[in-house]
Amino acid sequence: MKKKLSLVKIGGNVMESKNELAKFLQLFSELQGPKILVHGGGKLATELGVKLGVEAQMVGGRRITDAQNLEIITMVYGGLANKNIVAQLQASHCNAIGLSGADANTIKAYKRPVREIDFGFVGDVESVNTKNIERLLQGGFTPVFCAITHDGNGQLFNTNADTIASEIAIGMSEMYETTLYYCFEKKGVLLNITDKDSVIKNIDSNSYQDLLHKKIIADGMLPKLENCFYALQKNVNKVCIGDISMLRPASTVYTTITL
Repeated sequence: MKKKLSLVKIGGNVMESKNELAKFLQLFSELQGPKILVHGGGKLATELGVKLGVEAQMVGGRRITDAQNLEIITMVYGGLANKNIVAQLQASHCNAIGLSGADANTIKAYKRPVREIDFGFVGDVESVNTKNIERLLQGGFTPVFCAITHDGNGQLFNTNADTIASEIAIGMSEMYETTLYYCFEKKGVLLNITDKDSVIKNIDSNSYQDLLHKKIIADGMLPKLENCFYALQKNVNKVCIGDISMLRPASTVYTTITL
């Protein structure tokens, strides 16, 4: 019987709110068994860019990562955001270790091919070194991954944090019964975007197509749900979307994604 693993991706306004982030990290530290955290930090990177006079370029909600923006992303994701999270987890007696995909060669990627748009130094995941991640878990560490990968030849890439979470969950599912949590500011996927309590408790492949057709699911939720279904198709045991309360053992208000 496989051991259970929790993999949590944190994003949205939770990352930007010190109080919400502190509450989340306390709940995360209380999760039983081995666990992995993945985080982004796009808004924080944009804010630092403004201070440094480097403008963020966005196309369809996705960041164009030129050389200057890659430097800022590396500073924020791999430095400021990652180390603050690790320090707070240590304060909650969770022995966290901060990582990028380059550390221990854990996540290799390749530059996203140029089609209609050149996204610059944006990487798509090629492989996850599950053996090295497993060594960290066996050593009693809780890996905390930022949204940076590498190509094995010295080049860093900005990589979507939702995708990183999905790919790590898929890789680790060979060894663990893995639950993937996408944790953000809303209680789940909402039937009515203006009603914060209209949480859709379960979305399967059929209802997903219906929600797409009715345009209830759109914009930033689309790639997130695509990652959810992809993870389930690749043997991740369970995928959930919700706010930080989802991590409480008695919680029932969140969205579960099933095939």
